[in-house]
Order: sequence, then structure tokens, then C-alpha cells
Amino acid sequence: MINKIKRSLKKRKVKIFLLFLLCSGLAWFISNLSEDYVSNAVFNLEYVNVPDSLLLDKASKNEVNVKLRAVGFQFLGFNFRNKSVKIDLSRIETTTSKFYIPQEVYRRQIERQLPGSMTLLEMDRDTLFFDFLKLKSKEVPVRPQIKLGLVQNYLLDGDLVIEPEKITIKGPKEEIDTIQSVRSSQLDLNDLTADFARKAMIIKPQQLEHTTFSSESVSIKGKVARFSEKMIQVPIEVINLPEGTQIRTFPDSASILCKAKIKELRNLENSNFQVIADYVMTKGDDAKTLSLKLSKRPKNIYSANLLEAEVEFILKRE
Repeated sequence: MINKIKRSLKKRKVKIFLLFLLCSGLAWFISNLSEDYVSNAVFNLEYVNVPDSLLLDKASKNEVNVKLRAVGFQFLGFNFRNKSVKIDLSRIETTTSKFYIPQEVYRRQIERQLPGSMTLLEMDRDTLFFDFLKLKSKEVPVRPQIKLGLVQNYLLDGDLVIEPEKITIKGPKEEIDTIQSVRSSQLDLNDLTADFARKAMIIKPQQLEHTTFSSESVSIKGKVARFSEKMIQVPIEVINLPEGTQIRTFPDSASILCKAKIKELRNLENSNFQVIADYVMTKGDDAKTLSLKLSKRPKNIYSANLLEAEVEFILKRE
């Protein structure tokens, strides 16, 4: 029994010793990290504020080696990830053929982004050089790719609404000069009986490597309505008759099959239509038929189709 107690006490002493050892080691580690050190680091360069008329194609370097004075905690962070600093290109210098930023200019930009406890001692002395592409912009229409499957006795009420109808593309002249329109991704809508609104992504052609779009997608909307059919009989009007003649057609009226919403069909009358036969268009003196043309129809109906393409006639001299 006594031996068990002694063993328990020994284990407890060991645990207490290890705890104090850990605490003292942690205190020593924190104390050291709080002191100033001089060490090397690498900063990633992030280029911002590129002039609107230019597109950055290539930079002479994307990172810079630096020597810093900083507390240990800050250097500890560099072991996991390089610090990123922004380089402002809005005031880039240029010669006839080169764009560049001198070392003293971008050094000042970097120094302004460092915390007060960090001092930049040394850094690469290279001038930064850049290659840019000159940009041009133009407005082009969006061509929707959509396949509609309407349930029987339903129709598309009006035109499709595309928002936006046009987008602005911006890129190098040689890329966008031949682009006259852009297409949306394919939409297949089946068994439609109600209004719809769908989003479709704009397809970016592979050759537009450096071109940006003002919008990445379009909204495609449409109204769907139920329709019915109605037959209208409309008198045939013959025009351009020779002087001193009369004409009679067989039949004397034409059948028009109309498709529209039920409300519009109820208000349809034959006076809303005009069917003409132009005598000048007859083929020779021995012609026996006249071609018919629907020259007037209401705009608010879906379709109106003549069921007869021509009629026979008898011409009489007065």
C-alpha cells in the first residue's frame, strides 16, 4: 500500500515538473519572438490601378527580395506565406517603347504598406518593366440560344426579352475587331404553359484571351398565353382592273384561320382584315385564276393565314 502511494507521488511530481518546463519554455519562446530581428523575406507584387486603356500582359518580376528589421512574430508569419504588397500602376512612366517604374518609386510604395514596427533595410534594385496591350471597346448584341417547347394550344405572347440586349467587350483591337455578336449558352425549355425567366451564361470565344465582358450572363424572359383558333370570312377586293370591265371571283370571299388569345378572338371582325387580288399580276390574257394576298390584319393576334392561295374569276366587258 505504501509503495503504491510512493509511486503515485512520483508520477504527480513528474507531471508538475513537465508542466513547469512547458510553461517556462513557452515564456522563453514568446520573449524571444517579441525582440527585434534582421532577416530576409520575399514580398509578392500585386499590380493595381492599371490604366483603363491598357491591359497588363507581363511584368519583369512578380516578387521582390527584401531585408527587414521586425519583431520575431512578424517573421514567423513569413514562414507560412509571403506578404503581398500592391504596386500602383496609375502613374507608370513610359518612353517611346517601354513602360517602367524605377526602384525608388516602388520602394516608397512598399514602405507605406509596412506596419510601424517593421523597417525595410534593403531590397532588389531592379527597375520594374511592363508589357501592355492597348485596349479597344465596342458594343455587340447578345444572340440567345433557346429552344422552346410549348404545350398544345399555348403560344409565346410577344417577343423574347433579353437583358441586357447588348454588352460591351473590351480587349486588344486584333481580338475584337471581327466580333459582331456573342452567344448565350443553350437553353432548352419544354412543356411551357406559363411565363418564364431564365439566366444564361454568355459564351466567351476561345480567341478572346485578353478580352473582358461587361456582363457574364443575360436574363431571358418570355410570356406564354393560351390561344384558340377562329375562322374569318373576308370579301375579296380586286384591284387594277382594266377600264370598262367587271370581275367576279369564285368564291367571292376568302377564309382566314386566326390564332390568338381568346380575348382577342372574341373581338375579331372581317373588317379588321383585307384580302386583295391584283389583276396586273395575272399570267397572260387566258389566265383563269387570281393570286390572293392578305394585305391587312390586326397586330395583336398571333397568326392569320389565308386558306386559299388563289381564286377563279370571270371578266366581263361593260
